[in-house]
Amino acid sequence: MTNILVTGSSGFVGSRLVEKLIENVEFQVRALVRGTPPQMHERVCYHRLADFDQIDAEHESLTDVHVVIHLASRVHVMNDTEVDPLAAFRAVNVGHTLNLARSAAIAGAKRFIFVSSVKVNGECTIPDRPFRETDIPKPVDFYGISKLEAEEGLRLVAAETGMEVVIIRPVLIYGPGVKANFKSMMKFVRMGIPLPFGAIRNQRSLVALDNLVDLLTTCLNHPAAANQTFLVSDGEDVSTTQLLVKLADALNRPSRLVPVPAWLLAAGAALLGKNALSQRLCGSLQVDITKARIQLGWHPVLTLDQALSLTAEHFISEQS
Repeated sequence: MTNILVTGSSGFVGSRLVEKLIENVEFQVRALVRGTPPQMHERVCYHRLADFDQIDAEHESLTDVHVVIHLASRVHVMNDTEVDPLAAFRAVNVGHTLNLARSAAIAGAKRFIFVSSVKVNGECTIPDRPFRETDIPKPVDFYGISKLEAEEGLRLVAAETGMEVVIIRPVLIYGPGVKANFKSMMKFVRMGIPLPFGAIRNQRSLVALDNLVDLLTTCLNHPAAANQTFLVSDGEDVSTTQLLVKLADALNRPSRLVPVPAWLLAAGAALLGKNALSQRLCGSLQVDITKARIQLGWHPVLTLDQALSLTAEHFISEQS
């Protein structure tokens, strides 16, 4: 029996990961939670914790634990009201992560899997030059900086304790139940609202929820994953225009895209102070997943079209 502790188990990724893990009778799944999860599973042992600062090697969740999968983090906050946002990100994404890792190592955990972010690499790529794990990190925002610092701290913990560390850097994650901008795109497409993105020739990597979860489960005990970093995506890059066309097809709607030049969209976004949004919609961000394919023998379990179809089906069911 393999004892697995998951943090962030009620989140978008965590809830799907737990569902996947409990399908295997050889796994005993534990979850660190702050309150009562919206959905509880009989085969999951829940451990309440008010703050990650309170955890130590004696905490019941770490007793005889073999693997920790750490998903919980402070994510990007719109209109952040923190006086010192970087300090707030560091407190959670660095401080809490390293405290949990050290405690897990002392408790005897063999492996610590950390879900980081492609933002450690940077915010954009040039054509035909996707991010790779060997690139020098160039985080731009506070979230990316804090994730990089957590990665660096975890490697030190691994060196000091012998506990294996695996770092996963996902790109934009989508799938059934996705929120934020991706859900907004689906709303606009389904409503038939014309969108000015018919002439965007960028290239973006995305990762379906089930593809990310499959890589995480692959890394649970794969010997070649020990002390390695992996970028993850669907392995199929698309432009914003192509993505919206595919979404329209998945939603059984015509794609109403107006071919506004990307430079004009960027100029308008700059006037409105929306440069970051413009970058996400018009800029490129690609990752190379060759390392995971070769070193782990891993490949995405869903194609982009299959994953978009599942995402659209769930969205439609929510709206009906």
